[in-house]
Amino acid sequence: MISVYAYEKCDTCRKALKWLTANGIPHQVKPIRETPPSVAELKTALASNNGELRRLFNTSGVDYRAMGIKDRLPTLSEAEALQLLSSNGNLVKRPFLIGNGISLVGFQPDAWNDALPT
Repeated sequence: MISVYAYEKCDTCRKALKWLTANGIPHQVKPIRETPPSVAELKTALASNNGELRRLFNTSGVDYRAMGIKDRLPTLSEAEALQLLSSNGNLVKRPFLIGNGISLVGFQPDAWNDALPT
């Protein structure tokens, strides 16, 4: 089963969930703030994003800016960055979809259409 980590007040998350429903793709929704993705899930997403840690971060988020992640990211190890993401769902780019061998970060309808069987 596909899991989608989302924030209920996020317009992009709502669009992604609506897209999944409209395309008949079964999924479960997990609140990203309360239950962030695990380190293992984040590692899977990292591999799907060519090892680019920055792509997993919500770079426009308040926590990202307040914590100075932009400046810290180049010096963080992969393990440190993944631990940070798994402990603070506000830092994770959303929606975050994982399952059935698929990992998608952010909502781009064309990419989701290519990756998910509809």
